[in-house]
Amino acid sequence: MTDEQIPESWRAALTGVLDTPASRQLGQWLRQEEAAGKQIFPPRSQWWRALELTPPDAVKVVILGQDPYHGAGQAHGLSFSVPDGVKVPPSLANIYKELGSDCGIPRPAHGNLEGWARQGVLLLNTSLSVEAGQAGSHARRGWEAITGAAMAAVAASSLPTVFILWGNHAQAAAARIPALGSTGRHLVLKSAHPSPLSAHRGFLGSKPFSRANQFLEAHGRTPIDWRA
Repeated sequence: MTDEQIPESWRAALTGVLDTPASRQLGQWLRQEEAAGKQIFPPRSQWWRALELTPPDAVKVVILGQDPYHGAGQAHGLSFSVPDGVKVPPSLANIYKELGSDCGIPRPAHGNLEGWARQGVLLLNTSLSVEAGQAGSHARRGWEAITGAAMAAVAASSLPTVFILWGNHAQAAAARIPALGSTGRHLVLKSAHPSPLSAHRGFLGSKPFSRANQFLEAHGRTPIDWRA
């Protein structure tokens, strides 16, 4: 895949994987899907939004999702986030519930997490696109290699970083990044997914937000203002 919208700050990390036959095949397949009239979320202009808002040298926390929301108007390129004016989805509602319990922060009136992204929270999905109404429809088409390369670049960095992995999918994706477990300089927080089906199995009460900030402060990095 080649895409002029890939942020310049990430090109060095992604060039190798973008030039592979698999990535070129992904780009061709996506163009064919669009030509066939398939509705794809988010719009192409927002596929790289998470990378655009959070350059590699600014990443303090990685929150890894699976694929974009597949309902109209929900996805805008950031995992778990929705644009202003869109109803807060159930998983994000549970994230806000845990945020309140963990940090005493009142539930925000919106679901837009761009404020987190601008502070260094990389809100990355493993797939950056999805067909309308078809959850997981763009999985295993090639996105995983690209987003995995982005994660690997963060894991290889000398900057201590927090990786928040909610659910089996995120944990499996992170397990494919050897440097993440071998360097010892990063904090990896694992729990159940915040979806209504699993939040009570270990997500609620896991205190990821305060634990992330404690780690960042202990390593000389500015903590995240989770109210943003």
